[in-house]
Parts: sequence; C-alpha cells; structure tokens
Amino acid sequence: MNKTVKIYIVLLILLFAGATAIEFSREKPINWDRTFNETHKIPYGTFIFYDQLKNLFPESTVKTIKTTPYEYFDALYNFQDSIYETSGTYMVINNYAGLDDVSAQELLDFAAHGNDVFMSSHFPSQNIQDSLGVDVESDYNFKGKANLSFENSEFKNDSINIEKGLGNYYFKELDSVSTTVLGYQKFDSIQHINYVKVEYGAGNFYLHLQPIVFTNYHLLKKDNKKYAEAALSYVSNDTIHFDSVNKIGKDLGSSPLRFILKTPALRWAWFLAIFTLICFMIFNAKRRQRIVKTIKPNENTTVAFTKTIGNLYYETKEHDTIIDKKITYFLEYLRREYFLDTQLLDEKFIKNLSLKSNKKQDTIKRLINLILQLKAKRHLEEADLLRLNKAIEAFYNK
Repeated sequence: MNKTVKIYIVLLILLFAGATAIEFSREKPINWDRTFNETHKIPYGTFIFYDQLKNLFPESTVKTIKTTPYEYFDALYNFQDSIYETSGTYMVINNYAGLDDVSAQELLDFAAHGNDVFMSSHFPSQNIQDSLGVDVESDYNFKGKANLSFENSEFKNDSINIEKGLGNYYFKELDSVSTTVLGYQKFDSIQHINYVKVEYGAGNFYLHLQPIVFTNYHLLKKDNKKYAEAALSYVSNDTIHFDSVNKIGKDLGSSPLRFILKTPALRWAWFLAIFTLICFMIFNAKRRQRIVKTIKPNENTTVAFTKTIGNLYYETKEHDTIIDKKITYFLEYLRREYFLDTQLLDEKFIKNLSLKSNKKQDTIKRLINLILQLKAKRHLEEADLLRLNKAIEAFYNK
C-alpha cells in the first residue's frame, strides 16, 4: 500500500467521522408535512386520532383499509343475496379525498345499503359531490384564525378556535331535501357551512371540510379534542372501516436503494461515498488520462424526443403522467417568465399573476382552480387532459 492510498483512506475516515458527528449533533427539524398518516406522530399526522378510535367507539371494531374502497367492499359483497357481509361506517381523514369512479360508486352503494360514510377532507371526491347534490367552494382570501362550531345547541360549548393548517373550503350549494347542516366555520365575520349530513338510500354521508382538526397538533392543543368528539358523535357505534393512507405496496418503491435512501444516516453515507469515489477518479484521471480527441457533439434532438415520449404516454393512456408534467412545465414557465413563487397557489398568487401577465383575474382563477382539482384527483382521464391543455393554451395565446 503506497503513501497516496494511505492518505486517501485517512481522508475518507475523517470525512465519515465528521459527517457522523454533524448528523448526530444537529437538532432534528419539525416536519410540518400534512401527511394525515395514522402511523405518523408529526404535527399533521393522525396517530392520536387513530389510536383513540377504540375509546371513542368502545362497542365498535376498527378495521383498517389498505386497499381501495372498491377492492375492500367489493370482496365483502354477497352478489347472490345482494347484501354486504359487513356494516358500519367507512371513515377517511385526508387533505383531499380523491377517489376513482369505481371506488366512489362502491361507497355510494355501501351507504345505500344502510351504512354510513364519514369524510373529513378539504375537497371530497367530485363524484361524491355530484351524486349527493352538494358543491364545495374554496376562498383563498381569508385570515388564518377560524371559529368552528355546531348547529346543535347541545354542542355549543364544543366550539373551538384554530389558526394553523386551515383552508377556507365550504359548501356553496346543498340539496335541502336530503341534507342536514351540522356545523359551521367562521373566518372574521363571514360564516359558512363546513359539516353536513346527507341522506343517501338507507344510509348517510357525513361530509366535514376541516380534516386538520383531527391531526396530532390540534388534538393536543387546549380542549380541541372536544370538537373532534362532538363531530364524531353523529357516527353510529358500529364497525369502523378506517381508510389508511398506507396502501399496500405504496411505500415499497421501485429503486433497489430504497432502504438506504429512506434512512437519513444511510442516505448521507451513500452520497458521501459517491462524492469520495468521484473525487478519487478525478484526481487519478489527471495523471493517467490519455489525450481524448475532439468528438463532434450530437445534434439537439430534444424536441423530437419530447414528441416521441408524449405520444408514447398518450397512446398508453398515461394521462396522469402527461397532466402532471404539463402542470409542472406551466408552473416553471410562470416562475421563469413572471418571477412568481408557485409553491402556494392562493388568491395573492392569482392577483400577482393577473397584474404581471395583463390577463383577466377571473380567467386565471379558473385555470388555477382547475390545476388544484386535477392535482387532487387520484385517477385522471383524457377529458381532464383536454380541459387542462385547452386552458393552458388559452393562457399562452390571449
């Protein structure tokens, strides 16, 4: 072993020791991601809510759904007798309860057979809204603090005030024949309906638009748990079918390095090893690399390649991928052309874009709302792609 190799080994050991010391000495930052994951103990996880379900419903059995609602309930349906071999309440707590058409219809059938569906989500699936005759509206122009209350006077002492994580989503239209108003939200002096019960067949849908109140952060703050208890008091004390965000196969990924990249310490060690290897190759290449003759660079075939990939996605009906890329490229265009921050697509962003692009604010608002709805949907269709493409092209051409 020559002297140069020994130096490299010593440097590598020092680098690993330094990286390890830094990793263990730094304070771990708080993760404010809105995961609504029942296994997460971060502020916006739902570990506490899921753990306390058995106490909230002592006479019920809690069953966790790790497949789509269609796969879960279809397996429990007796086609010969046309009945479900289970009963109770389907429950989902998530930022956006996007359901595919088949799963949405399965939940409608489940409720029609005399069961309940409890959804706490900023934007329930559009299929559900259409079937129940309700329409959810969003208002970006609101202050962070809100008062949440109930229509029932027995719950007047269960009202709460919260500030973090809110979204001003509310029911704009309701079917007065089958709908019962259960709760409200008030931003400043403006009050809207945010919790309703909708009769469907022999069962009921409970739609709640502030899922943030069921997260760890808010359940542990002051007496906020009383609001959650009151909201769930309408649900029957029967089997709870809890829809988990941890679907089967979701966390596995496809990368052979998924375990290393998922663990912070191993991830940093891997990157450091790659960096060290590259440095080693560069320093050795300086001394041993032969003269490389000039090679004419390849022609730029980016446009042709992009068209080929786009046609491939379109022919294989991967509309989700095309829509995701179109939205990504459009937001990048706004950042590059108008120097706007596209992380938060709120009313302020719409107003700034309108001023800088000299386009009507209503037109931009419809485009941004369409982007938010498509990002929330789980399964997208060709019609969604055509709508998005038409809206973006209209923005470019006007």
